[in-house]
Amino acid sequence: MRISCTIMRGGTSKGIFLRSDRLPQDPTTRDAVILRIFGSPDRRQIDGLAGADPLTSKLALIGPPSRPDADIDYTFADVLIDKPVVDYSGYCGNITAAVAAYAVDEGFARANEPRTIVRIHNTNTGRVIKAEVQVKNGHVIEQGEASIAGVPGTAAPIYLDFADTAGSFTGKLLPAGLSVDLSTLAGLRASILDVGNPMVFLQASSFDVRTTDGPDELDRRVELLGALGEIRVEAARHLGLVREGRPTSESVPAVALVSAPADYRHYASGQRVVAESMDLWSRELFIGSIHKAYGVSETVCTSVAALIPGTVVHEVTRPGAAERGRVRIGHPSGVIEAEVALELTSSGPVLRKVSILRTARRILDGEVYVPDRDAAE
Repeated sequence: MRISCTIMRGGTSKGIFLRSDRLPQDPTTRDAVILRIFGSPDRRQIDGLAGADPLTSKLALIGPPSRPDADIDYTFADVLIDKPVVDYSGYCGNITAAVAAYAVDEGFARANEPRTIVRIHNTNTGRVIKAEVQVKNGHVIEQGEASIAGVPGTAAPIYLDFADTAGSFTGKLLPAGLSVDLSTLAGLRASILDVGNPMVFLQASSFDVRTTDGPDELDRRVELLGALGEIRVEAARHLGLVREGRPTSESVPAVALVSAPADYRHYASGQRVVAESMDLWSRELFIGSIHKAYGVSETVCTSVAALIPGTVVHEVTRPGAAERGRVRIGHPSGVIEAEVALELTSSGPVLRKVSILRTARRILDGEVYVPDRDAAE
């Protein structure tokens, strides 16, 4: 069984792009084929295309738009590494940047020079994300001078606007109010937001987490990961995302620890990341381990939370971020920045704009083979 595929880097993630009309239409059969393509379940994914890391085991299912205000349909899934699970409950903002470039080069969106606006319908949330890509001679420009933390070199910028994603899962930006007391740990205050991907925020100091701790040090703290996992379950209950006592997703809601700006060492290079370069420090729990960078959808959520007085995130954010309209988040691989326009009204915060710069690159076009026996089973 030969299936056309594309591999693209989007932001700090890498995904396998498959056309929805070239896969089996029965969902169970389709997911079995996807697992075989990725090489899951196997912690090395040695017999498939994925890279044995949550950031490189991501799927973009692509199809023509199913609504008139979009250019392309994009269904995202986390393909778990060591479980036979294709999780469609969340979505990835980093991969969205690659979807924008793919849409132009594959003819889903009409190429306009020098910039093309691509309207991406994310079917996971039912929302439209707008992307601006640079175009020349009918194709997306990949080379440029934009750099993002966690990706070597430079590339052409892609701007993503996630303003339409507020309340995607619950219909409310603040489904539990400004803060909520969690019973999992006595006296623990948290803030839960639903924008981008839903997240629960807690102060790092509540868990004796030092701002100099890297992902590897935190991943060795089994009790910490267990506690954050329990908190994720409780936050999922507030969001209505629990079935049979467990969250309906392996990745939603995400959990983030936040703190005031601080110096620390870059995860990969060991270079110092200075407090002056950020407005807050954060570390994200992603599918059971600490994220090596920071998700774009999670950046959206964190940046909005930083500008809302009364949230756990606002309490640790450097003063003046709201006036600047920009929020800079320090993560293990550097700093990610979002431009935010938030209106604080008597009926609650209204999100007008949240834009993030990303880059993308097409790595491979080809055919992936699924053994006939596996396809039949």
